[in-house]
Amino acid sequence: MALFPAFAGVSEAPDGGGSRKELDWLSNPSFCVGTITSLNHQQTEEATALVSGGSPLARSPLKSEPSDDSDTNTKLTQASRRKKREKKKKRKHQHHKRTRRKSRRSSSSGSEPDTDSAKDRSSRSAGGSPKESQKPSQGNNAGADVGLRSVWLEDVQTLTGETFRTDTKPDPANWEYKSLYRGDIARYKRKGDSCLGINPKKQCISWEGAPSARKHTRKQVERYFTKKSVGLMSVDGLAVSSPAEPPSSEPVSFIPVKDSGDVAAPVTAWLNPLGIYDPSTARWLQGQGPSEQESKQPDPQADREGAVLKAKVEEFNRRVRENPRDTALWMAFVAFQDEVMKSPGLYAVEEGEQEKRKKSLKLVLEKKLAILERAIESNQSSIDLKLAKLKLCAEFWEPAALAREWQKLIFLHPNNTTLWQKYLLFCQSQFSTFSISKIHNLYGKCLSTLSAVKDGSILSHPALPGIEEAMFALFLQQCHFLRQAGHSEKAISLFQAMVDFTFFKPDSVKDVPTKVQVEFFEPFWDSGEPRVGEKGARGWRAWMHQQERGGWVVINPDEDEEEPEEDDQEIRDKTLPRWQIWLAAERSRDQRHWRPWRPDKTKKQTEEDCEDPERQVLFDDIGQSLIRLASPDLQFQLIEAFLQFLGVPSGFLPPASCLYLAMDEHSIFDNGPSDEKPLTFFNPSFSGISCIGRMDQLGCPRWSRGHNREGEDFIRNVFHLVMPLFSGKQKSQLCFSWLRYEIAKVIGCQRTKNKKRLKSQGKNCKKLAKNLLKEPENRNNFCLWKQYAHLEWLLGNIEDARKVFDTALSMGGSSELKDRELCELSLLYAELEVELSLGSAEATAARAVHILTRLTESGPYAPFTGQVLPTQVLKARKAYEHGLQDCLGESRVPDPAPADSLNCLSSLAKCFMLFQYLTMGIDAAMQIYEQLFAKLKGSVFPEGPGLEASASFQSLSSVLEAVTLMHTSLLRLHMKVTVYPLAPLRQALSEALKLYPGNQVLWRSYIQIQNKSHSASKTRKFFDAITRSAKPLEPWLFAIEAEKMRKKLVETVQRVGGREVHATIPETGLTHRIRALFENAVRSDSGSQCPLLWRMYLQFLVSLGNKERSKGIFYKALQNCPWAKVLYMDAMEYFPDELQEILDLMTEKELRVRLPMEELELLLED
Repeated sequence: MALFPAFAGVSEAPDGGGSRKELDWLSNPSFCVGTITSLNHQQTEEATALVSGGSPLARSPLKSEPSDDSDTNTKLTQASRRKKREKKKKRKHQHHKRTRRKSRRSSSSGSEPDTDSAKDRSSRSAGGSPKESQKPSQGNNAGADVGLRSVWLEDVQTLTGETFRTDTKPDPANWEYKSLYRGDIARYKRKGDSCLGINPKKQCISWEGAPSARKHTRKQVERYFTKKSVGLMSVDGLAVSSPAEPPSSEPVSFIPVKDSGDVAAPVTAWLNPLGIYDPSTARWLQGQGPSEQESKQPDPQADREGAVLKAKVEEFNRRVRENPRDTALWMAFVAFQDEVMKSPGLYAVEEGEQEKRKKSLKLVLEKKLAILERAIESNQSSIDLKLAKLKLCAEFWEPAALAREWQKLIFLHPNNTTLWQKYLLFCQSQFSTFSISKIHNLYGKCLSTLSAVKDGSILSHPALPGIEEAMFALFLQQCHFLRQAGHSEKAISLFQAMVDFTFFKPDSVKDVPTKVQVEFFEPFWDSGEPRVGEKGARGWRAWMHQQERGGWVVINPDEDEEEPEEDDQEIRDKTLPRWQIWLAAERSRDQRHWRPWRPDKTKKQTEEDCEDPERQVLFDDIGQSLIRLASPDLQFQLIEAFLQFLGVPSGFLPPASCLYLAMDEHSIFDNGPSDEKPLTFFNPSFSGISCIGRMDQLGCPRWSRGHNREGEDFIRNVFHLVMPLFSGKQKSQLCFSWLRYEIAKVIGCQRTKNKKRLKSQGKNCKKLAKNLLKEPENRNNFCLWKQYAHLEWLLGNIEDARKVFDTALSMGGSSELKDRELCELSLLYAELEVELSLGSAEATAARAVHILTRLTESGPYAPFTGQVLPTQVLKARKAYEHGLQDCLGESRVPDPAPADSLNCLSSLAKCFMLFQYLTMGIDAAMQIYEQLFAKLKGSVFPEGPGLEASASFQSLSSVLEAVTLMHTSLLRLHMKVTVYPLAPLRQALSEALKLYPGNQVLWRSYIQIQNKSHSASKTRKFFDAITRSAKPLEPWLFAIEAEKMRKKLVETVQRVGGREVHATIPETGLTHRIRALFENAVRSDSGSQCPLLWRMYLQFLVSLGNKERSKGIFYKALQNCPWAKVLYMDAMEYFPDELQEILDLMTEKELRVRLPMEELELLLED
């Protein structure tokens, strides 16, 4: 056989021996070309015949035919075959070892050695008998070969039909894994949904490519809120800057492009032929690292920032060294530490320490603490620095250590009321050490210490300015603390004792210190005499005089005067769940038993007859909290606060220091401006503070509540006792509050549609108004006349109300727009007529013009008879303009403006605005408002420090606030009458709320009009701006309420008739936004200790159905407001399974539990 098949013919040519010997190097004795070429040809023919015959191709060994060459070639062939067999034996031996391991797991693996041995035997027989393999016919040889050797389909090139391969070797993996190997499953995808073979145009099969050609999974783009992206936000960015160039003297109108000649020529090399690589890249191409100087060279950007911060630190150190007494500078230095720690580590010395210091909160706190300690060493008397230190230490000190530091600070500064107020708040909010008795005694210690400081008994610490007002604020804070904890009897007793201690003090003890006065007061308290609000109360002074004369003469009351007690059944339905029965009974007792229990001597009762000893209030519970109020204004505020405490709308607001602590009910969002009565809506202004004896669930309307008969008698007795103590405007204000309280009950009956009760309540209210007007000092009281006429109007007696208004106006006479009460009376009369004219005849609107016109005339008032003459309208407009200019001139003088002119300014401006609206239109009324706003804004918010605290500027602020409310009411009225854009009203409310972020009426109007808009972006942007800048809590509360109203609107759209429908307004994450607003609000100083905010948060989470998270928020609320009983009662309603656990917690913290569980069990058994 030739070595190269192309020269096979040359080697076998019958030439001379010389030529053959020359070409011997081309022959290969171990290879026969004829055999292999004939074999390939015969294999092709046989395979074609077998396929056409329908028989499958069998895989069999194929014998190789020896050539007819010389013996030398045969020997070489046999030697090569022997070597191959030896190699094959070695491979088979290794293969047997592997198959033995497999045979232990699978019995089917035994066929492999048999197959291999058969192949080996066939190959040996083929090699051992070469004579048998030599056949005369080449076709027979090919046919035998095909039967003995397998044919690979890849070698068959001429086949066009379907061919199959039989695989007789079993796969043990099918038994082991119970499924086919994924590589044995055909990879294809059908396209089309019709049956295969029906419609080839609509279906096809796409085969997947090789595994290497699979599509790589695309990496998901990370959003901004992921943990990795948030971490990137804390990394400092690189500042991009260009080298500064000296400014040219001539102005440049364009930025010139530098010429290539100005730039240095690049250095070229064989690695950098174009000169475009920087040196570090060129070294990298050469396989070199950065140079030592470059690796050690610091980041120039970090160096610049570090230099700037270092300069600031040095500047602060120099300034505090030169001015160690400047506390504001020390506080700024402390605040600067946050900026230092956010920047790259200025003081980092080791590698990796920079990031650790950057993220270490404890390091920042320790550094701030060190600065504050240095500052306190230089300023021993600075309260602000010490408070800042305590606030800082609250982050990592134990509560016990923190309490000791507070006690040291209070001991050093017992005369500082601000420090006492913060100390009381700190002790109230420490859940681990909190108990009602402990905090109550702490309030008593605080007030008694401040009273001693005020009296001069503590010689080392003088009384600071404003100590009396601060003591009164702390007293109110204690009363609201007891009310919220459920100890309403002690709160009422505190007010009763303070009224007697302030207004009925005997003359003989007025000049002695407060401590001695309290000792004299104790016998009166323990004597059993009637107190404030009880029938027959005469006061401390009368008791002292009678004791000096020999005691009271006891008169037995008639038996006919005794009224039967109400039979109140506490448990009405015993089939309800136990937690519902307990809540109903507990609220019922809270409502009925808020007055202290006193033994009735006429019934021969003693102290042992009291079923609940907690209802008795001893003198030790109230003695330390009695303070002396010398200011007449504070004395009147005490009565107003007591009436507001009882639920009478006296218009009193607690001081800012305890306002948000007292907020615990939902009425802050009630009583918004009504669309039916946009001008005269009734606003009792309770400011989210519930009255005594009410612990209702959140969202219960306030007008549906009321006191029982004994409670109403108590309030009536208080009015009868305190009204003779005042005169003039103060007495008029008390009468106004009483009548307003009765009118509020009439409005409540109208809303509940209780006609029987409405009739009796209206009758009693008219009787009270007439009795008050019969008193000589009240006959010309326009405030009472206004309330009486308004009552008649509300009851539907329009003509009677007009007669009352006309009678009152005829008594006014000629006041030339200087009487504020007369202006307010005319304004209410005109507003009621305007609201009545909506949808009615034009003549009714003319009544309002007539009323406002007659107000400017000097003659007596005449009732409306017909149309108003245009000349009268012009004269009235001129009179209003002159009166407004006079009032503005008086209010803008440098000296404090007189109170009468300021009071008249707001009433006159409101009358003039309504007059202009009725005669000229809304634009004229808006022009007056803009004029007043521009002139008063500079006076109300002066740029000088401390000026805004004066009384005159506060009065101007109240004037501007009242005018703003009138302006918004007129816009709402005009939008009801005609089509008018919402933008002016929204802009007016936005401007007003920026000035008065704590005005609840303006906020209610704002969220009402914004709820009508489908776009919430402007509202959210406005709320965000207000909450960032304003300190009051109202922006947070109303922002949450606005989002909740929007969520409710979305849910009503998505759910119609109890079923889900397509959402036309997407929710867009309202739930998460509301939760974020709650979290930010409770982090603020005023929001963290506001029970109303925590109640709203808990109710919102429960409404979402997240019980575990709601429980977490409940316990978090207890950490901040552990005294609020309403939080525990809400938790019982939301988590009924935890009833016993919550009751045990209330008992442990000494909150008032009026119905113990043992008593409930007995009541259920009966």
